[in-house]
Amino acid sequence: MTISSANWKSYQFLSRFYRLSLVSMLSNMMVPLAGLVDTAFLGHLADIKHLAGVILASILFDYLYRVLKFLRSSTNAITAAAKGLEDDRAILVAGIQSALIALIIGLLILAIQYPLQKIGFALLSGTPDVEISGAEYFSGRIWGAPAVLLNFVLFGWFLGREMNSVVLLISLIGNLSNVFLDYLMIVKWGWASYGAGIATALSQYLALFIGLIAVAMTINWSLLPEALAQIREKGSFKDTLALKTNILIRFVVLISTYALFTNISSLFGTNTLAQNGVMLQIALLSQFTVNGVGLTTQTLASNFKSKGNKEQLLPLLVVATVTSLVISLLIALACFLFPDQIFGLLSDHAEINENITKVSFWLLPLLEVTAVAFMLDGYFTGLKEGKVLRNAVLFAFFLGYLPFLAIALYLHSNNWLWFSLVCYMATLVIYLGVRVPKTLE
Repeated sequence: MTISSANWKSYQFLSRFYRLSLVSMLSNMMVPLAGLVDTAFLGHLADIKHLAGVILASILFDYLYRVLKFLRSSTNAITAAAKGLEDDRAILVAGIQSALIALIIGLLILAIQYPLQKIGFALLSGTPDVEISGAEYFSGRIWGAPAVLLNFVLFGWFLGREMNSVVLLISLIGNLSNVFLDYLMIVKWGWASYGAGIATALSQYLALFIGLIAVAMTINWSLLPEALAQIREKGSFKDTLALKTNILIRFVVLISTYALFTNISSLFGTNTLAQNGVMLQIALLSQFTVNGVGLTTQTLASNFKSKGNKEQLLPLLVVATVTSLVISLLIALACFLFPDQIFGLLSDHAEINENITKVSFWLLPLLEVTAVAFMLDGYFTGLKEGKVLRNAVLFAFFLGYLPFLAIALYLHSNNWLWFSLVCYMATLVIYLGVRVPKTLE
């Protein structure tokens, strides 16, 4: 695409975009990389049940944590809009409101952790020894819930303020400590899946500690009394809760999609569950990486809208989409060209690695279409179009996913299972794509 001098002004955000995206991608990559390290440690233990158990238990944390990432997305959008208006008090209010909601939810999760575990594993499918290993992982990791949710808020708040380097620092310290604790508890102490859960929980509290220090060093303390007074006003939470609720529904549906995928994988056997889990780790690495671009798209879209710079919205979306497609293509090609090296790092079980190449080609269409979906998601979240996002995921789930998932289950076909996931993302792209022109009016 050629950028003429006439419309160059619309693309003056490029240096700002790539600076923010680079730091966001690096910080986002820390999360799946830590997961890949978990998989690598557990995948090299003699008994495969530990790896399969953690993959199964991760379905529950997909609901508890990924669903609740609406705290990060909504906080980012609201904070970025306040920054665009240069309203420091509104920025502080956005952070405090979201932190209160996160803390309440986090403590509630701890209070009901026992029924959550029992109900969760009653709904999942796995052999008894796999479920025992998964329950041990759950019992360790669940104690990090308050820290995880507060970190979501901090990440969204700092990203909305375009302080991405702080997010990178928090992610780096938290995830490096997770790797060290994984090694200590899994390899040295032999705690297997329980050790992986405890290591993740402890690393989240360390990340939170660093984040709170950053908050204390960057806020205007003189505005705190005014911000607290505004929060106590009747109706203060109304707009915040409305946006958060719609984004929450979006995350619930998205994670339900992956949860059903993983649960049906377990019905196909422990080896298929482990094989698909390894592939999903690669997919998540790509998704978290391109989501760094998506978060920057979200931040700038909200900022541009609040300033009335609508002419920059379409260029922003184009640049973000092309960038994310290139990144996801490189990751997919690496898996296609070097399957033994990449998948061999995650598991040395021959029964997994010998069959994984039969379905690994699905990574290319999945990563590409997911990249576009995430850019559109970031774009509409930045514009605070929560209803559009809610309707999009519901449409894609019921019409673009469930019918093909049913076919996969009926045919007992892993290829159809991966096809259903691709169709979900493709339907999401189509639904959101046709609604882009209206946002530019």
